[in-house]
Amino acid sequence: MATTHPDVPGEPTQTGTALLETATSAIQGFGPINKIHQHLCAFHFYAQDMTRQVEAHHFCGHQNEEMRQCLIYDSPGADARLIGLEYIVSENLFLTLPDEEKLLWHSHEYEVKGGYLFMPGVPGPIERQDLDKVCKTYGKTIHFWQVDRGDNLPLGLPQIMMALTRDGQLKEELARDVEKQFGVSFQKERENRAYMKGPEHGIHPVANAAGKGLETELREVECKPVESLPRVFV
Repeated sequence: MATTHPDVPGEPTQTGTALLETATSAIQGFGPINKIHQHLCAFHFYAQDMTRQVEAHHFCGHQNEEMRQCLIYDSPGADARLIGLEYIVSENLFLTLPDEEKLLWHSHEYEVKGGYLFMPGVPGPIERQDLDKVCKTYGKTIHFWQVDRGDNLPLGLPQIMMALTRDGQLKEELARDVEKQFGVSFQKERENRAYMKGPEHGIHPVANAAGKGLETELREVECKPVESLPRVFV
């Protein structure tokens, strides 16, 4: 089944709140949100547990030609839950990162060439123009809301997520559900994208957690008191 959409506890949005939002939206600017220019659908799994897989809808905007940033929701609907973030960078930027940081990033070559990353509603020829670029990039994804286990609020620690890297990883039932929902064929797109190339230097061996699991842990440490901070006198 596709990712569940648990009900968020609380009273329904009141008419007064809706009217206030309408008024503020006419006055305020929403520059960062207005930069969002595309909707990507893909699949993520928890870096420590590949059996936990979720449908991830990315709403992305470019910072520049080598970096884009995405808000991730559990569906494309108006009532979707904001479950995470993803930063997507070029191979050139990825290679500047220290190896301990590279572990947290995943490659996009397989999920693009496999047809599993797609733009809902966008004609294939247009979609493939951009995905040919995405195929060469790396992403760092953090989820805050574990909707797959039914949480009705964003509980627990932020989770590092990973992406598909080979056949046999994606759950067949989840794949079929998404194909049916959006009228796409992963196999057909795989054939259409066979010409695409991944990173120029190949997928870095430290990316994708170097093929191992990663788990976020909370550790108690001493907290610096305010007195320890340098004082500035004007």
